[in-house]
Amino acid sequence: MSGIQRFALLLAIIGAINWGLIGFFRFDLVAAIFGGQAAGFSRFIYALVGLAGLYCISLLFKPSEEFAREPETER
Repeated sequence: MSGIQRFALLLAIIGAINWGLIGFFRFDLVAAIFGGQAAGFSRFIYALVGLAGLYCISLLFKPSEEFAREPETER
């Protein structure tokens, strides 16, 4: 997994945790840290998380190297 893929996955996980907090506790962690949902930096974080989620869609369709290799035959 490349660095950009790991970063995108990390941002998607952060977004999932934030949505979980919103769903279970009505608490928006990003808004609490960065000054509300309308604050510029909060909107920037939301946009990054959204782009990371879109990028992670491509990971669903990427063939796994483990499964792409042909099984070794015993001789």
